[in-house]
Amino acid sequence: MTATTEFAASRTYASLRAAWIPLAALCLAFFVEMVDNTLLSIALPTIGRDLGTGTTALQWVTGAYSLTFGGLLLTAGSMADRLGRRRVLLAGLAVFGLLSLCVVAVDSAGQLIVLRAGLGVAAAAMAPITNSLVFRLFDDQALRMRAMTLMIVVGMSGFVLGPLLGGTALAHVSWQWLLVINAPIALIAAIGVRLGVAADRPEDLTEDRLDLPGAALSVLAIGLACYALTSGVEHGWFSTITIASILGAVAAGIAFVWHERRSKAPMLDLEIFSGGTVRGAAIAQIGTSIAMAGVMFGLILHFQYAYGWSPVRAGLANLPIIVTMIVATPLSEWLAKRFGHRIACLIGAACLAGALAGLAWGVDHGYAAIAISMVVMTIGLRTVMTICAIALVEAMPANRTSIGTALNDTAQEVGTSVGTAVVGTMIAALVTTQLPAGAWSSSLVQSFFHGERITYAVLAVIVALISAGGAVTLTDSHSVEEPA
Repeated sequence: MTATTEFAASRTYASLRAAWIPLAALCLAFFVEMVDNTLLSIALPTIGRDLGTGTTALQWVTGAYSLTFGGLLLTAGSMADRLGRRRVLLAGLAVFGLLSLCVVAVDSAGQLIVLRAGLGVAAAAMAPITNSLVFRLFDDQALRMRAMTLMIVVGMSGFVLGPLLGGTALAHVSWQWLLVINAPIALIAAIGVRLGVAADRPEDLTEDRLDLPGAALSVLAIGLACYALTSGVEHGWFSTITIASILGAVAAGIAFVWHERRSKAPMLDLEIFSGGTVRGAAIAQIGTSIAMAGVMFGLILHFQYAYGWSPVRAGLANLPIIVTMIVATPLSEWLAKRFGHRIACLIGAACLAGALAGLAWGVDHGYAAIAISMVVMTIGLRTVMTICAIALVEAMPANRTSIGTALNDTAQEVGTSVGTAVVGTMIAALVTTQLPAGAWSSSLVQSFFHGERITYAVLAVIVALISAGGAVTLTDSHSVEEPA
């Protein structure tokens, strides 16, 4: 029996090999949406020179994608449950590909930021659905676990490989091609999904209405909070626009909580946070993403401007993160087995804070000091990210695990947006709001090092408080298997 005949008869596959077409398509879709989180980070200095923009605008080139992506994940999942998962995924892939082609018409930072925000919206219609559709390919639980493990590795690889792939490409093509390439990838993924994934049956869908007000309020609250950071530098912390942004963020946050508590079909059921594990795991995930996004944004500027390295060399400088992310898995599993989730996560949080403190010292002591800090940080990242993902899903009711996965992704994206905003804003405040077009003077490099020392020291305190604060509410579970 061929794979196609087998699938038509049962709607599922009996092996990973038989499901290679849809599995490859889903992995490809997940990879491209994750790699797009960091792909442009290596090109930020090039984009800044090409478009004549400063650090505050550059942070929004990366932050706009994370903001809309993270803010709309839960809404996209709700939409997929109502309209059909495959249908929403195919629509997301189509929009993602078409928008990526529009980069050829971009000639200002503002246009690029709007384009990145649109790509984040399309990616939000892809991320939670690619994971859920993997489940539908198999009836066997072991196959589902193997497929999910593959998806997790692919997604994580896409996130950390983004700068390296981008830097290599920049040696041969313009930065616009980093987005244009998304179009053929999205097309191939869409064909694979269309051929290998069955359409949703009406009985598998829900009649719950979409919580559009909740989605709008969440994006508004996060967006205004991040904008307030940059506005404080550009317009003054006591300016009307800055104060209005802060008050607007607080008001939107309060309105979001009020609406979700009273909605019959909330985007995020706030009752799940009554359990310490769910609340703590989500908070700790925010801390890890603040650390990772902040370090990647800051070091890209450090390598290319302070050191004057090429994009390829700057991308290769991230190899300690990439290698450690892969090889640290046994260590993270051993910590969880030996000490349980709470203690292992606290150890990971200590690694994160220690690494950031190490960077605060090491930024003007050469690459070796930076690389060691990157290794320690990645051990902390791998440990906290894995344990919190497992703990969060384990703590959810059996019929709400998909919401747990979406919540985990949302927490990470919120942290990414905040981390990028904090580092970009502090560098702009402490060093310069306008990146020079040519080589940096020695005085500016020293000023940059000084700004980095303060920035990473502040990040060390923020990440320690957030990650450790979340970790203390976890249980002593010793589970180490990836969440399904």
